[in-house]
Amino acid sequence: MLNRTYGSMKKAVSLLALALTVTVGLVGCGSGEEAKTPAAEPQKQEDRVIKHAMGETKVPAEPKRVVILTNEGTEALLEMGVKPVGAVKSWTGDPWYPHIKSEMEGVKDIGDESQPNLEAIAALKPDLIIGNKMRQEKVYEQLNAIAPTVMSETLRGEWKNNFKFYSEALNKKAEGDKVLAAWDTRVAEFKKNAGDKLSTEISVVRFMPGKTRIYYNQTFSGIIFKELGLKRPEKQNLDKFSDDVTKERIPDMDGDVMFYFTYETGNGDASKAEKEWTGDALWQNLNVVKAGKSYKVDDVIWNTAGGVKAANLLVDDLEKKLLGK
Repeated sequence: MLNRTYGSMKKAVSLLALALTVTVGLVGCGSGEEAKTPAAEPQKQEDRVIKHAMGETKVPAEPKRVVILTNEGTEALLEMGVKPVGAVKSWTGDPWYPHIKSEMEGVKDIGDESQPNLEAIAALKPDLIIGNKMRQEKVYEQLNAIAPTVMSETLRGEWKNNFKFYSEALNKKAEGDKVLAAWDTRVAEFKKNAGDKLSTEISVVRFMPGKTRIYYNQTFSGIIFKELGLKRPEKQNLDKFSDDVTKERIPDMDGDVMFYFTYETGNGDASKAEKEWTGDALWQNLNVVKAGKSYKVDDVIWNTAGGVKAANLLVDDLEKKLLGK
């Protein structure tokens, strides 16, 4: 009787131990499964919808492979610490402007701003393309078929508005705000240091192959002058881009200070025009020329590049020529 009772108790204890072992094992497995559930993994940021000149487009939260289709856009990306995988080549340079060349190492040249190479863009497998309606409206649908594509509206000196747009498209608002804050600080310092020199009337002239232009307020340099508080001669204080002029209009180029630049494409035509015009008797008779206040500056910095880096270099020129820094 005792042996039977003892055997029953032993069997019960064994079953209890087995049950505890299974339970512990199940609990352990349960903990491991919970650690692997998606809820415990970092959640990926959702795509964003960007309003732009061509409509609305869903773009990646954190684009990694960006293609940029304007020169001023390239400068914006670089200033925010973003190196594009592809960019349109500089209007002059081989293929990049000297002031950005060192930062563009490894970036693929994808053709001209006015005619980007769609096959080259597709080969880069971008996750975001940034363009400009004024330049690439006709190929927008083709670009958007390659990757999400957003476009700024214009290039008529609107570098700051475009810069804000690019920072939004890249999800780099904090970085963009920092760059613009530094620019605002520089503008304030320029005004403070300039004092009564802010009343200086500045003339702007450009020589190109087959044409010569007087530049007005709605240009890259003109918009910067306005922000800095600088004046323009009465005949140049116009809210438009430019006029193509003949030599009879040389007297309209007078001012307290003149900055002129030449868009040389390599065949020497623009440089020849510059020499011809600056040697003309009407040019030589300008008060600004006779006073020795006519300065040749870099066309890339004063007009062609059109971005934030060029804007700061333009102010460097103004500080040297106007403020003697």
